Amino acid sequence: MTIQKKFLVLLGGSERCIQTVNYVKDFMPVDADTRIVLFHVFSGIPEEYRELAENPDCHSDVHQLRDRETEQQKKIQAYLEQAKKILITRGFSEQSIEIKLHSLKKGVARDIIDEAGNGYSAVFLRRRGMGTLKNIILGSVAVKLLQSLTFIPIIFVGQTPPVKKMLLAVDTSPASMKAVEFVASLLGGNEYEACIFHAIRGLGAINFDLSGVNQVEFSDTKMPDNCVEVFKSEVARLFQVIKYKLMASGVESEKISEKIISGVPSRSEAIIKEAEDGGCSTIVVGRRGLSKVEAFFMGRVGHKVVYGGNKLTVWVV
Repeated sequence: MTIQKKFLVLLGGSERCIQTVNYVKDFMPVDADTRIVLFHVFSGIPEEYRELAENPDCHSDVHQLRDRETEQQKKIQAYLEQAKKILITRGFSEQSIEIKLHSLKKGVARDIIDEAGNGYSAVFLRRRGMGTLKNIILGSVAVKLLQSLTFIPIIFVGQTPPVKKMLLAVDTSPASMKAVEFVASLLGGNEYEACIFHAIRGLGAINFDLSGVNQVEFSDTKMPDNCVEVFKSEVARLFQVIKYKLMASGVESEKISEKIISGVPSRSEAIIKEAEDGGCSTIVVGRRGLSKVEAFFMGRVGHKVVYGGNKLTVWVV
């Protein structure tokens, strides 16, 4: 039985957000079982001002605010219709695309989280330029989405024009395999290229807490050769499993490459550099595995892959 794919595309009304729609148009395969929801959280007039409508001294001002609200609502509706037309030109059917102009209820992040719980396969959004969500990476909305949307993949769309080549940044964690399976279920059999990538940190990148108080850091980033070979052997076996899964989904063998590097001071920087050097427009990482979940989203790895690689699209699965 074919599994329906349902995507939540967050749009804020800016031209930058149209890049989110263009990514879906240019990168995601057109499938009869795909459903796309174009979602905008409309704040309108603050409730406090609505309550003043009956006050004679405020009646005129509130009336003007309501007129502006109606005009803005019409503009957003037209913007969402424009986004829908872009997807239709790619081949998505009109019936497969839904527009949701959602009136703010609990808060921007909370309303998005509630909507995301309605059977979606993934959430697409821009890092910046989303109106109310303009500080999506650095602000409180970002923290809420990243902490709460643990049940669904999040796709941060970058500026780089999409090409059908992805970097799968993997390790031995279950989350990495889940990310691979997600990619295979969405893209298998549609002529995509995939580079399976793993970076082994050097000892200089690891802090060892020996006493519970002090930390000792190796100055030499080189790991002993015999240890590197052990790591590489384990990762090579993992790569074979991943390659088999991709091929079973329809990805052609000759379009799957593999690369292991060692001695890097930062895995996140190595991931970004490899994607850029290899001509990949999209990076896929598991939500857990590269580090603890808190460190992934709030610390160096998450900050550098999601934010540091801001020109690229990053899938967090």
